[in-house]
Amino acid sequence: MLRIRLKRTGKKRQPCYRVVLMDSVTKRDGYAIEELGFYNPITKKFKINIKRILIRLQQGAQPSETVKNLLIKSNILDRK
Repeated sequence: MLRIRLKRTGKKRQPCYRVVLMDSVTKRDGYAIEELGFYNPITKKFKINIKRILIRLQQGAQPSETVKNLLIKSNILDRK
């Protein structure tokens, strides 16, 4: 199953995350099929490719809990 989840980048104590499409059994920092955006928790900056996210969700990709919360906060997903 494909998942939209976060991939950690950055230095120690300065995390930055990429929003990526991966297989659900892949390691956190493993091979990503597609990069869809990024999230910086220190500055709260969140930028994604909305068009690609919506296409992938329609194709059956499932967002992780953290990504789902970020998409709800940015009004991309409706609260259910």
